[in-house]
Amino acid sequence: MSEQALQREISVQTGQYTTYVLSDGRSRLEVVPERGGIITQWQVEGRNILYLDHDRFANPELTVRGGIPILFPICGNLPDNTYTYQGQNYTLKQHGFARDLPWQVTDQSTQNGVCLTLVLTSNEQTLALYPFKFQLTFTYTLQGNTLRIHQHYANHSRDPMPFSAGFHPYFGVTDKTQLRFEIPATEMQNHKTLAILPFSGEFDFDQDEIDVAFRSTTGPFASVLDLSQATRLTLTYSDVFSTLVFWTLKGKEFYCLEPWTAPRNALNSGDRLLSVSPGASFEITFDLRVSAF
Repeated sequence: MSEQALQREISVQTGQYTTYVLSDGRSRLEVVPERGGIITQWQVEGRNILYLDHDRFANPELTVRGGIPILFPICGNLPDNTYTYQGQNYTLKQHGFARDLPWQVTDQSTQNGVCLTLVLTSNEQTLALYPFKFQLTFTYTLQGNTLRIHQHYANHSRDPMPFSAGFHPYFGVTDKTQLRFEIPATEMQNHKTLAILPFSGEFDFDQDEIDVAFRSTTGPFASVLDLSQATRLTLTYSDVFSTLVFWTLKGKEFYCLEPWTAPRNALNSGDRLLSVSPGASFEITFDLRVSAF
């Protein structure tokens, strides 16, 4: 067995929430299945890549602000939190319910990287909000300075299952003015005013809030240079992630760069909405990589 293989392990920590800790050399990942299957921490060479609001995380009544929350079956919000399917109105709060429900660990491995597989299955609670039987299977793989999230969406219903999916990663930063963005787009849309704005690779961090969507990117990738840390964060993802959202708040040490498969309100508008046939499934990936430059 190689020295690298010996450094790969999965351990379990107990506390308020059971936490699975994946280690691969000098990289470390923490996953909390019962809190929405969320990744709460990712360290590379001892540096925390993610931000986490620990007070909100400790309160199960609040949504988590930090880590990498999972978005399903919608991204963003709906007008009045409502959508219509086959003439019936349903209520879904912002970003859906997957980030709030407990997931089950079904597999773990240290053979090809360090892998943890989690499953979320529809139940009476989800069916009241979203009338489709489904099974989501996510595998987190940590391999050196790369994190891969493989997603498998299975439709167990008799009808085609419409949905959008995405992630809401919170990346930690100490000085936003030292960030440089490489996003394959020349314009963005303000989520609040719906105005289309030009984009040249920079944001005005003097604003109280920045909430914009890149809906016409020319490729499924983006990267962020942090000049203060001399690191590059690279995001790559399957082509169906058609929308990239940027969000941050003034005075908070985080920024979010979020791949979504569809823009807000897709369950009503149908815009870039995904659909899986009865008995079929759908697989996509999202990769994050940290490197020096």
